[in-house]
Amino acid sequence: MRYLGLAPFGAYVLLFLALPTLLAVGTGFVDGDGALTASNIEALLDPVILTVFWNSIWLSALTAVTGAVLGALVCYALLETRPDGVLRSIVDSASGVLAQFGGVMLAFAFVSLIGIQGLLRVILQNNFGIDIYADGVWLYEVPGLVLPYIYFQVPLMIIVFLPALEALKPQWAEASATLGGTRATYWWRIGIPVLMPSFIGSLLLLFANAFSSYATAAALTSQGQGIVPLQIRAALTSETVLGRENLAGALALGMIVVMTLVMVLYSRLQRRASRWQQR
Repeated sequence: MRYLGLAPFGAYVLLFLALPTLLAVGTGFVDGDGALTASNIEALLDPVILTVFWNSIWLSALTAVTGAVLGALVCYALLETRPDGVLRSIVDSASGVLAQFGGVMLAFAFVSLIGIQGLLRVILQNNFGIDIYADGVWLYEVPGLVLPYIYFQVPLMIIVFLPALEALKPQWAEASATLGGTRATYWWRIGIPVLMPSFIGSLLLLFANAFSSYATAAALTSQGQGIVPLQIRAALTSETVLGRENLAGALALGMIVVMTLVMVLYSRLQRRASRWQQR
């Protein structure tokens, strides 16, 4: 009876996480007629599919690293503010909102700002003679996803990394100063080593967040399949390539493998970081 309260959560996990995952993976091993086949898995080695996976990996890695560094700097600056102060409240509230501000709304915001007829692009070109699209309209290609992704990666980093910074005990800094250590010595020998598991764990979380993002990319790069989620959509909805809809299951399997590796590493790093915070 004591586990009865977990029943709703268990049902949610089963119906909306476990079952869809099993269905997605299972379809990767059958053809359109339901017969077992390995052709879908073999298609993952196709140069086009490998390029799509590479695009997703470098895009996720670049935006994760950039978001992690910028977010960590903001968290460090917030350490000197009052936890219940106005500035901290504004940053916390804004981070919570902006971290969830994605999809079509975010895509429209960037199109309005730096699109072909975007406000900032027109101002730069008409008043300063700067054409940000001199080498091509990169906003609607995979490189154009970097800025929108960083937009929601930085506030997410603030949300997940700030508690780790706040968990640093003042006694550690006092002990370092007592032994003659400078502020730089404290951060180099104590602060950074203690925070590194939390930082890398947050970095992996940002990578997973970008790797699985779909709506913003779908709105900006609707004419291509440059990343894995868009390639899955193409396999399911294409009217020109028939009989390959089960390739979506194989692509989903590839994503699950990557995400599983990332989350296993994240879980281990979080356990290591928690040991420091409990001391």
